[in-house]
Amino acid sequence: MLELSVVICAHNPRPQHLRRVLEALRAQTLPKEQWELLLIDNLSSEPLMTQWDLSWHPNGRHILEVELGLSAARQSGICESSGSLLVFVDDDNVLDPNYLSIARSIGMEWPKLGTWGSGATIPEFELEPAESVKAFLPCLSLRDVDVARWGNVSAWESTPWGAGLCVRSEIAASYCRLKDRSALKLTGRKGTSLSSADDVEMSYVARHDGFGTGVFPELKLIHLIPKERVSSDYLFKLSQAVYASSLLVTYKWGGGLPNNPFGPRDLLSTVKNLMARRGSDRRRYFTYVLAVIEARRLIAGNSSKELARYRAT
Repeated sequence: MLELSVVICAHNPRPQHLRRVLEALRAQTLPKEQWELLLIDNLSSEPLMTQWDLSWHPNGRHILEVELGLSAARQSGICESSGSLLVFVDDDNVLDPNYLSIARSIGMEWPKLGTWGSGATIPEFELEPAESVKAFLPCLSLRDVDVARWGNVSAWESTPWGAGLCVRSEIAASYCRLKDRSALKLTGRKGTSLSSADDVEMSYVARHDGFGTGVFPELKLIHLIPKERVSSDYLFKLSQAVYASSLLVTYKWGGGLPNNPFGPRDLLSTVKNLMARRGSDRRRYFTYVLAVIEARRLIAGNSSKELARYRAT
């Protein structure tokens, strides 16, 4: 078994971005003989196999996943991987040259961590975002911590995100078993949907299986962000999807249906908040209200009995 597998999931990636992603992987200090590279083509319009040469890597492979969705692509990478440690790299993530070497070292030094990831996910903007949208930028999975943070309870501060996510192979396998038997599925981004939290769910699985999670500032990467992703319309839509996904994963693993913001109990508070807020602050609050409604709709349409059985095992 190889020590490490790098999994890139891509659906119609920007060529200039994927080129930089692959160049950064080619420059890794960890010898290529110790890791494999899997480029998962998630139903791109033009097959990635015909556009991107991976022959520079002795363990490089193209894999086609015909079910659209980031979660499906990640599962495909898990099933095809050979490494004892998986590192998920988005098609707009430029890893620091030492990223794989440090990720491997953390795995060896911290045997009770099941998932870990970047504590220094730094943006490179094609267009500098306007001041009015900067409060929404964390939704782009940006993070910059000065010290390592870890734990074995659910906490966002020590939960790694998808960009540069490191997962032990046994946790990844356990995650796939859960996905196969769970009724309430977190699909990740799929087509025009900006839903998320499928990556976060891997950390819930790790904690369920007795492992911890962590983020480390020495794991550095650059997140390439095109100008379209800093528009107010996109960021408001993204924030709504992130809020809804967070509510779903919290409900799925902890229970507790979020209150209806327009129900008898919370209607007055919702109206007061909408009236008291102005500009982008009001719109941000409204996106949260819409996210709660969407999360409640999805929860109502699914049963959690299968997950309850999983948690009991």
